Amino acid sequence: WGGCAALPTVELKIEVVLPEKERGKEELSASGKGSPRAYQGNGTARHFHTEERLPTPHPYPSPQDCVEAAVCHVKDLENGQMREVELGWGKVLLVKDNGEFHALGHKCPHYGAPLVKGVLSRGRVRCPWHGACFNISTGDLEDFPGLDSLHKFQVKIEKEKVYVRASKQALQLQRRTKVMAKCISPSAGYSGSTNVLIVGAGAAGLVCAETLRQEGFSDRIVLCTLDRHLPYDRPKLSKSLDTQPEQLALRPKEFFRAYGIEVLTEAQVVTVDVRNKKVVFKDGFKLEYSKLLLAPGSSPKTLSCKGKEVENVFTIRTPEDANRVVRLARGRNVVVVGAGFLGMEVAAYLTEKAHSVSVVELEETPFRRFLGERVGRALMKMFENNRVKFYMQTEVSELRAQEGKLKEVVLKSSKVVRADVCVVGIGAVPATGFLKQSGISLDSRGFIPVNKMMQTNVPGVFAAGDAVTFPLAWRNNRKVNIPHWQMAHAQGRVAAQNMLAQEAEISTVPYLWTAMFGKSLRYTGYGESFDDVIIQGDLEELKFVAFYTKGDEVIAVASMNYDPIVSKVAEVLASGRAIRKREVETGDMSWLTGKGS
Repeated sequence: WGGCAALPTVELKIEVVLPEKERGKEELSASGKGSPRAYQGNGTARHFHTEERLPTPHPYPSPQDCVEAAVCHVKDLENGQMREVELGWGKVLLVKDNGEFHALGHKCPHYGAPLVKGVLSRGRVRCPWHGACFNISTGDLEDFPGLDSLHKFQVKIEKEKVYVRASKQALQLQRRTKVMAKCISPSAGYSGSTNVLIVGAGAAGLVCAETLRQEGFSDRIVLCTLDRHLPYDRPKLSKSLDTQPEQLALRPKEFFRAYGIEVLTEAQVVTVDVRNKKVVFKDGFKLEYSKLLLAPGSSPKTLSCKGKEVENVFTIRTPEDANRVVRLARGRNVVVVGAGFLGMEVAAYLTEKAHSVSVVELEETPFRRFLGERVGRALMKMFENNRVKFYMQTEVSELRAQEGKLKEVVLKSSKVVRADVCVVGIGAVPATGFLKQSGISLDSRGFIPVNKMMQTNVPGVFAAGDAVTFPLAWRNNRKVNIPHWQMAHAQGRVAAQNMLAQEAEISTVPYLWTAMFGKSLRYTGYGESFDDVIIQGDLEELKFVAFYTKGDEVIAVASMNYDPIVSKVAEVLASGRAIRKREVETGDMSWLTGKGS
């Protein structure tokens, strides 16, 4: 049992026994707590979130911190099978693949999905909810969303029985943060130059910074954001509007301190000078860089109609926006403009809080361009059953106020809808205005084109996330923009790997989800310009899978109450196999639901 009983003859596998999230007595630097680091940048002190320390348990658990049990007979599992087994201190995912047993954490670190219900294929298990993938030999995260990996536990076979041994702490933590380098740059926190500058602290920016540290990079990293918060889970904003910023944080502030990732909040970059490798902030502060990641995300579109400046009309971009909408909506009339993901999630969330919720949309059904007519109509019915009123094929012509505050929304159809609060979800534009004169290419819509390595046209300048277009490998390298959470993570990782000259390419299959009225819809692929939709299951009951096809190929799949089909399809697409229309038309799903790949 290498690791737990720490015998001198045994090679220690540290990752097995040590929750790296908690690792690191020496990580905290000699200064202990220290004062928050401040920049003296042109007279403005910049304070970093670096006050607190990470907890530091003893690095090697003693034998009494370990638990061991026989969990099954070797013949209990077939190849390609997974089972949750109990160790007394917690559960473990036991996997049998190619005759070998592996034991891993049983919950996805992203949102806690039971991985036993996921998909095992090509040496990894894919989460049934949001598509994250974990290597069964190491527990390492291989595809996103989420930041952490799984613990890997020791397995031995004796007298036809399978034994698993694990540290109690690891069993209870259910997540493992990879080992990371610390920053050893003497100038950190003070000087006007950094090795890596990351503009934007969403998923792409954070994953880029973490990947650099995981790969052993120990120079200075500065992450700057317009937000007043450390990186947070933005997709939750529209699904759960009264969540507080601290509940949304992706990492605690001690984490940024421990690994020397400096975060500048409320910091707006106004110009990028690529010739001198320098950026200028709104307050005049200047910072030189040697590598730059642009991950600025997007800005919500606003209404341009008469009365657009009246009070209580919101877009949702920050926790403050979301919290304010919920506060004002309680017991009042809400109008949501736009029946895309954001608008529909907000409408669903507010039905229990508001007096009335109405949705205004130009198309004839919600999600029409994305999910097609039939799925859109089924979802619309679910909303109508929850008292949401729809005004379709029209738009807002005027917002009317009483004493400055919103009172009515006037539609082009000349209908007048009572409204105390209006939420606008009509799409977004890339937040790239600050790059206009920089020499970094932008396309006609303002997106930053990058290659498969996330490089822009300027050497040493990378871009990732909602503001880029990139070649989508499994759709013949078509240049696309995919403004989704999982994709931003994946691109941030590839950008970091290429900053370190590892020649990585983006190859992930897009995966996204939405949640409304406690029901989740999952989606994988890239369905832009689909020409047919084949539906299996029951739309009325919202238990279905929809295959989006173009010509004779399946290009995307959506499902509700049909797990883990979307993760299964994502694995098939990720393996490079095309799915033909005729395979899904027959209704015979055996090609998909068969065990293994």
